[in-house]
Amino acid sequence: MIRWLMSLALLLAPAAAQAKWFEASSDHFVIYADQLPSQIERFSRQLEQFHDAMTTLLARERSVPSPSNRLTIFVVGDDSQIRKLIGDGGRDTYAFYVPRAGGSLAFVPSIDARIGTPDFSMIALLHEYAHHFLLSAARNQFPPWFTEGSAEFFASASYERNGALVLGKPAVHRAGELLHLDNVTATQLLDPAALAKRTSRGGDSFYGKSWLLYHYLTFSTERSGQMARYLALLEQGEGSLEAGTTAFGDLAVLERDLDKYVRQSRMMTIRMPPGSMQASPVTLRPLRDGEAAIMPVRIRSRRGVTPEQAAALLPRAQAIAARFPADPVVLAALAEAEVDAGHPDAAIAAADRALALDAGEVNAYVQKGYALFRKAADAQDKAAAYAAARQPFQALNRIENDHPLPLIHYYLSFAEQGQAPPPIAVRALERAVELAPFDIWLRRMLALQQIRDKRFAEAAVNLGPIAYNPHGGAAAEKARLLLDRLNAGEELDETALAAIAAEDDASGEEGTGGAQ
Repeated sequence: MIRWLMSLALLLAPAAAQAKWFEASSDHFVIYADQLPSQIERFSRQLEQFHDAMTTLLARERSVPSPSNRLTIFVVGDDSQIRKLIGDGGRDTYAFYVPRAGGSLAFVPSIDARIGTPDFSMIALLHEYAHHFLLSAARNQFPPWFTEGSAEFFASASYERNGALVLGKPAVHRAGELLHLDNVTATQLLDPAALAKRTSRGGDSFYGKSWLLYHYLTFSTERSGQMARYLALLEQGEGSLEAGTTAFGDLAVLERDLDKYVRQSRMMTIRMPPGSMQASPVTLRPLRDGEAAIMPVRIRSRRGVTPEQAAALLPRAQAIAARFPADPVVLAALAEAEVDAGHPDAAIAAADRALALDAGEVNAYVQKGYALFRKAADAQDKAAAYAAARQPFQALNRIENDHPLPLIHYYLSFAEQGQAPPPIAVRALERAVELAPFDIWLRRMLALQQIRDKRFAEAAVNLGPIAYNPHGGAAAEKARLLLDRLNAGEELDETALAAIAAEDDASGEEGTGGAQ
């Protein structure tokens, strides 16, 4: 606890006293950083270019998400701050991504929006955004090798002085693992179950080999069309190994071809000319003094806190709110800190003060809703309490129709009472998953509801991304076991589902991806 308090002090004090924070807002990103405005603006433009290049190359429809479905990026200072935020297991992490409905986040150290090959923190961010992009556009789950290989492929980028973007460069940061760590064969890559059981203590070539396979299938003339065939077979319901054998042929031959390919002196790339990308404009503004002061608290709260951390963070939030009582962002952040600390009445009061100052302060609606849901769980008249708890989310829905949290909490307002959610509430949950398919806990919620409704094939589709999430840990293992039971034709009863839900809730794990 003392070490954590010292880390918190280091995170909070210098930033509040010295930093000049800016917000860069564009169609797909919101960036908060305390660096030079010209650097932040260039960084934001580069990310929008990257997004549009992926849209073009993967033939996705151009669309603008609702404001809360954009990716929020916090630039936190240096690698040590990244590791403090990610916690245990983050020793080798340089940036990380937290996929959340209505609040997906990325945390990166200080940015260097340079011309040429990006620094490693930028590569890590591009890797994480590639995950976000692909999961947002996916109709079905991808196997782990494809998920990580595509992210490595797109993250190996460089920006030219004339505005061009080059993608698919050799992933030189993976060269060491390809040369020196335990080899993951093509057969192992294509078999998610075998991949999940690997036990190499010194590490293996999973990331590098995944990149290599993706790069090879993208550019190989001899294997033209094979990756599209593989993905089509996956979409038809074939397993990864079976689809790979059908699309690629003899996997031992594929392994030998990969070994030859990686030894080439040159590799092909994709160059996006300056005029080929339709990057959205960037709006840059300096944060108000109160917003800047509360920013480190917001960062820590958004990352997530334990009860002990919440108790330690709250006095800081209260002190800043006392200094800036007329700033709605500060008051909404205070409401969030009060919710985390288990003080719903104080959270509601802070959120109401924020909304009186700015009726569009999204986080105030969210935190007031969270607080009312917490109170409803202990209320005598649960029907009335949950009806009241829905109101802040309903108000938010009127402001931002495609915000997923009102849809989720409409469903939860029935489920948390122990009632069977009506069909309209289930449809709301399904719509939330459409808006935020990257949120694995949301998919789990829908999968369990689909099992209750005997919609087993649809439940299996939603369990897939959880079961084979490379960063899923114990939650992925539990999802694989449940998926195996469904695939075996077992019809689970309500008792079994309640046990599964309780185990998942108790695990406390979050779907966080870290670029390493």
